[in-house]
Amino acid sequence: MPRVRAPFASLTPAERRLFRRLDHPKKIQDFLESIPTNFERGGETCKSPRQVLRTRSAHCLEGAFLAAAALWYHGAPPLLLDLKATDLDVDHVVTPFRARGLWGAISKTNHPVLRYRDPVYRNVRELAMSYFHEYTLDDGRKTLTSYSGFFDLRRHGFRWITDPEPLWDLQYALDVSRHASILRGRSRLILRRADAIERRAGAMMQWRDLPATRRRAAAR
Repeated sequence: MPRVRAPFASLTPAERRLFRRLDHPKKIQDFLESIPTNFERGGETCKSPRQVLRTRSAHCLEGAFLAAAALWYHGAPPLLLDLKATDLDVDHVVTPFRARGLWGAISKTNHPVLRYRDPVYRNVRELAMSYFHEYTLDDGRKTLTSYSGFFDLRRHGFRWITDPEPLWDLQYALDVSRHASILRGRSRLILRRADAIERRAGAMMQWRDLPATRRRAAAR
């Protein structure tokens, strides 16, 4: 039996089998798309990879944690990339990966945009800017304001992989890490809003949050 590296020694056999299968960014992305979006119906969450596997749901940051852990299991660095929006919108987090010297990203999202990126980008700015055009409000305003560097989770140990408690400390560390600005002040006034057809496409959802009565029926 192969020796299990320390960060993954506490995985259960079932968790280890799943991680072994997730041996390519495309497979990790496919897995994330197979589990429902976490709509945080009982309040805000920040689940570890183990808790994502147990609840079988994730929002973008939780999916990014799981993707980072799966990449690390197979020897790649566990990285995050934070995309910050204006106060009118919400931030998004993806998991960068490198292939043949170029960067791509794994992304858990409920909409047609802000999704997986193939490894064709030369650096963190190119990768982050690939999300700029599609980062819009319902009225078409573009809202992406800054992006982090590649945030290396190895600096924070490995308890986050199986922690039963919310990973608020990692969320905070990512949020306050150094970010590079995209537009400042009135520069945003030069931007054209997304077209109506783009806005309609962006409003599509992969998973729908059910009203409470239908939610109970669907759970049976």
